[in-house]
Amino acid sequence: MTADEIQLMEDKQVPKGKIDLIGVGRLGLRIGINLMQVHRGGPKVIGAFDGQEISGGDVIFTLLGAEIGEAKPDFLKRLCTHDEDFRKIESNCQYITDDNIDLIDGDVVIIVIAGGNTISTASKIIKHAHERGAKTIGTAGIFGFGNEDIEIKDISEYDDSNPAIEELRAQGITENHLILTTHKLIRDNEPVTPYTLDEVANIITMNALKLLRDQND
Repeated sequence: MTADEIQLMEDKQVPKGKIDLIGVGRLGLRIGINLMQVHRGGPKVIGAFDGQEISGGDVIFTLLGAEIGEAKPDFLKRLCTHDEDFRKIESNCQYITDDNIDLIDGDVVIIVIAGGNTISTASKIIKHAHERGAKTIGTAGIFGFGNEDIEIKDISEYDDSNPAIEELRAQGITENHLILTTHKLIRDNEPVTPYTLDEVANIITMNALKLLRDQND
Protein backbone atom coordinates (compact mmCIF):
# COMPACT_ATOMS: atom_id res chain seq x y z
CA MET A 1 0.00 0.00 0.00
CA THR A 2 1.44 3.37 -1.03
CA ALA A 3 1.62 6.50 1.08
CA ASP A 4 -0.94 8.15 -1.22
CA GLU A 5 -3.37 5.27 -0.72
CA ILE A 6 -2.96 5.48 3.04
CA GLN A 7 -3.53 9.24 2.89
CA LEU A 8 -6.74 8.76 0.91
CA MET A 9 -8.07 6.39 3.58
CA GLU A 10 -7.09 8.79 6.35
CA ASP A 11 -8.85 11.63 4.54
CA LYS A 12 -12.08 9.63 4.68
CA GLN A 13 -11.82 9.01 8.43
CA VAL A 14 -12.74 12.50 9.56
CA PRO A 15 -15.81 13.68 11.51
CA LYS A 16 -18.91 13.85 9.34
CA GLY A 17 -22.56 14.61 9.86
CA LYS A 18 -24.51 15.34 13.01
CA ILE A 19 -25.86 13.33 15.92
CA ASP A 20 -28.61 14.90 18.01
CA LEU A 21 -28.74 13.86 21.66
CA ILE A 22 -32.19 14.43 23.14
CA GLY A 23 -31.70 14.36 26.89
CA VAL A 24 -28.43 15.14 28.66
CA GLY A 25 -29.08 13.40 31.96
CA ARG A 26 -26.97 10.70 33.56
CA LEU A 27 -27.21 8.52 30.45
CA GLY A 28 -27.10 11.32 27.90
CA LEU A 29 -24.00 12.82 29.47
CA ARG A 30 -22.19 9.50 29.20
CA ILE A 31 -23.17 9.14 25.54
CA GLY A 32 -22.14 12.72 24.80
CA ILE A 33 -18.70 12.18 26.34
CA ASN A 34 -18.28 8.97 24.35
CA LEU A 35 -19.14 10.75 21.11
CA MET A 36 -16.76 13.61 21.86
CA GLN A 37 -13.86 11.18 22.24
CA VAL A 38 -14.31 9.30 18.96
CA HIS A 39 -11.20 9.36 16.77
CA ARG A 40 -10.93 8.63 13.05
CA GLY A 41 -14.55 9.43 12.35
CA GLY A 42 -17.62 10.18 14.43
CA PRO A 43 -19.91 13.20 14.24
CA LYS A 44 -18.80 16.64 13.12
CA VAL A 45 -21.58 18.16 15.22
CA ILE A 46 -23.33 16.94 18.37
CA GLY A 47 -26.62 18.65 19.13
CA ALA A 48 -27.42 18.50 22.87
CA PHE A 49 -31.01 19.15 23.97
CA ASP A 50 -32.20 19.40 27.58
CA GLY A 51 -34.04 22.04 29.60
CA GLN A 52 -32.84 20.85 32.98
CA GLU A 53 -30.24 22.42 35.23
CA ILE A 54 -27.69 20.47 37.29
CA SER A 55 -28.62 19.77 40.90
CA GLY A 56 -26.77 18.26 43.82
CA GLY A 57 -28.17 14.86 42.96
CA ASP A 58 -26.43 14.85 39.58
CA VAL A 59 -23.27 13.35 41.04
CA ILE A 60 -21.61 12.35 37.76
CA PHE A 61 -21.89 15.98 36.65
CA THR A 62 -20.43 17.46 39.82
CA LEU A 63 -17.65 14.85 39.87
CA LEU A 64 -16.65 16.13 36.44
CA GLY A 65 -16.63 19.75 37.60
CA ALA A 66 -20.17 20.97 36.91
CA GLU A 67 -21.64 23.89 38.82
CA ILE A 68 -24.99 23.54 40.57
CA GLY A 69 -27.56 25.38 38.45
CA GLU A 70 -25.56 25.04 35.22
CA ALA A 71 -27.58 23.97 32.20
CA LYS A 72 -26.81 20.37 31.29
CA PRO A 73 -26.20 20.98 27.55
CA ASP A 74 -23.93 23.91 28.40
CA PHE A 75 -21.87 21.67 30.67
CA LEU A 76 -21.46 19.06 27.94
CA LYS A 77 -20.29 21.81 25.62
CA ARG A 78 -17.84 23.03 28.26
CA LEU A 79 -16.33 19.55 28.51
CA CYS A 80 -15.57 19.46 24.80
CA THR A 81 -12.09 20.87 24.21
CA HIS A 82 -11.93 20.16 20.48
CA ASP A 83 -11.45 22.95 18.00
CA GLU A 84 -14.95 23.60 16.64
CA ASP A 85 -13.63 23.07 13.12
CA PHE A 86 -13.06 19.44 14.14
CA ARG A 87 -16.07 18.72 16.40
CA LYS A 88 -18.70 21.11 17.68
CA ILE A 89 -21.28 20.83 20.46
CA GLU A 90 -24.48 22.75 19.80
CA SER A 91 -26.06 23.46 23.19
CA ASN A 92 -29.86 23.74 23.21
CA CYS A 93 -30.99 24.43 26.78
CA GLN A 94 -34.64 23.63 26.26
CA TYR A 95 -37.06 20.74 26.22
CA ILE A 96 -38.41 19.63 22.86
CA THR A 97 -41.91 20.90 22.07
CA ASP A 98 -44.04 21.26 18.96
CA ASP A 99 -42.67 24.80 18.63
CA ASN A 100 -38.97 23.91 18.51
CA ILE A 101 -38.90 20.34 17.16
CA ASP A 102 -37.47 21.63 13.85
CA LEU A 103 -34.20 22.28 15.70
CA ILE A 104 -33.65 18.53 15.55
CA ASP A 105 -31.85 18.08 12.24
CA GLY A 106 -29.23 15.41 12.86
CA ASP A 107 -28.47 12.41 10.67
CA VAL A 108 -28.94 10.25 13.78
CA VAL A 109 -31.18 11.12 16.72
CA ILE A 110 -30.62 9.54 20.14
CA ILE A 111 -33.59 9.90 22.48
CA VAL A 112 -32.74 9.38 26.15
CA ILE A 113 -35.23 11.59 27.94
CA ALA A 114 -36.44 10.48 31.36
CA GLY A 115 -38.91 11.44 34.07
CA GLY A 116 -42.63 10.71 33.87
CA ASN A 117 -44.26 9.38 30.74
CA THR A 118 -42.06 10.50 27.85
CA ILE A 119 -43.62 8.28 25.16
CA SER A 120 -45.67 11.01 23.51
CA THR A 121 -42.68 13.35 23.19
CA ALA A 122 -40.41 10.54 22.01
CA SER A 123 -42.87 9.45 19.33
CA LYS A 124 -43.13 13.01 17.97
CA ILE A 125 -39.34 13.25 17.81
CA ILE A 126 -39.05 9.88 16.05
CA LYS A 127 -41.70 10.79 13.47
CA HIS A 128 -40.03 14.15 12.82
CA ALA A 129 -36.63 12.49 12.40
CA HIS A 130 -37.99 9.82 10.06
CA GLU A 131 -39.68 12.45 7.89
CA ARG A 132 -36.22 13.96 7.41
CA GLY A 133 -34.63 10.60 6.62
CA ALA A 134 -32.74 10.43 9.93
CA LYS A 135 -32.12 7.27 11.96
CA THR A 136 -33.30 6.99 15.57
CA ILE A 137 -32.32 5.16 18.76
CA GLY A 138 -34.15 5.12 22.10
CA THR A 139 -34.62 3.12 25.28
CA ALA A 140 -37.48 1.16 26.83
CA GLY A 141 -36.42 0.40 30.39
CA ILE A 142 -32.83 0.41 31.64
CA PHE A 143 -33.42 -0.57 35.26
CA GLY A 144 -31.56 -3.41 36.96
CA PHE A 145 -28.84 -4.20 39.47
CA GLY A 146 -26.18 -4.64 36.82
CA ASN A 147 -26.23 -8.20 35.48
CA GLU A 148 -29.05 -7.75 32.99
CA ASP A 149 -29.06 -9.02 29.43
CA ILE A 150 -29.00 -5.76 27.49
CA GLU A 151 -30.70 -6.03 24.12
CA ILE A 152 -30.86 -3.62 21.19
CA LYS A 153 -32.84 -4.23 18.03
CA ASP A 154 -35.51 -2.69 15.83
CA ILE A 155 -38.88 -2.09 17.45
CA SER A 156 -40.44 -4.46 14.90
CA GLU A 157 -38.42 -7.37 16.33
CA TYR A 158 -39.71 -7.18 19.91
CA ASP A 159 -42.64 -9.15 21.25
CA ASP A 160 -45.54 -7.55 23.15
CA SER A 161 -44.20 -8.03 26.69
CA ASN A 162 -42.67 -4.56 27.16
CA PRO A 163 -45.36 -1.92 27.86
CA ALA A 164 -43.07 0.97 26.93
CA ILE A 165 -42.53 -0.54 23.49
CA GLU A 166 -46.25 -1.22 23.16
CA GLU A 167 -47.01 2.42 23.96
CA LEU A 168 -44.63 3.53 21.21
CA ARG A 169 -46.32 1.18 18.78
CA ALA A 170 -49.70 2.61 19.78
CA GLN A 171 -48.28 6.03 18.83
CA GLY A 172 -47.46 4.72 15.36
CA ILE A 173 -43.78 3.80 15.82
CA THR A 174 -43.67 0.27 14.42
CA GLU A 175 -40.40 0.02 12.47
CA ASN A 176 -37.04 1.63 11.69
CA HIS A 177 -36.42 2.64 15.32
CA LEU A 178 -33.70 0.96 17.39
CA ILE A 179 -34.63 0.28 21.01
CA LEU A 180 -32.30 -0.72 23.81
CA THR A 181 -33.68 -2.34 26.96
CA THR A 182 -32.56 -4.34 29.99
CA HIS A 183 -36.09 -5.79 30.09
CA LYS A 184 -36.49 -4.17 33.51
CA LEU A 185 -38.90 -1.28 34.09
CA ILE A 186 -39.82 0.95 37.03
CA ARG A 187 -42.50 -1.59 37.98
CA ASP A 188 -39.76 -4.14 38.79
CA ASN A 189 -38.54 -2.13 41.79
CA GLU A 190 -34.87 -2.31 40.82
CA PRO A 191 -32.37 0.57 40.69
CA VAL A 192 -30.57 2.17 37.79
CA THR A 193 -26.88 1.62 38.53
CA PRO A 194 -23.95 3.64 37.18
CA TYR A 195 -22.26 0.57 35.72
CA THR A 196 -25.44 -0.33 33.83
CA LEU A 197 -25.57 3.24 32.53
CA ASP A 198 -21.94 2.94 31.41
CA GLU A 199 -22.68 -0.22 29.45
CA VAL A 200 -25.91 1.14 27.98
CA ALA A 201 -24.11 4.33 26.91
CA ASN A 202 -21.37 2.32 25.22
CA ILE A 203 -23.85 0.18 23.27
CA ILE A 204 -25.90 3.20 22.17
CA THR A 205 -22.73 5.02 21.09
CA MET A 206 -21.54 2.06 18.98
CA ASN A 207 -24.88 1.75 17.21
CA ALA A 208 -25.23 5.49 16.66
CA LEU A 209 -21.79 5.61 15.04
CA LYS A 210 -22.67 2.74 12.71
CA LEU A 211 -25.89 4.52 11.67
CA LEU A 212 -24.00 7.78 11.17
CA ARG A 213 -21.44 6.04 8.95
CA ASP A 214 -24.23 4.50 6.87
CA GLN A 215 -25.92 7.89 6.53
CA ASN A 216 -22.72 9.59 5.35
CA ASP A 217 -21.09 6.92 3.17
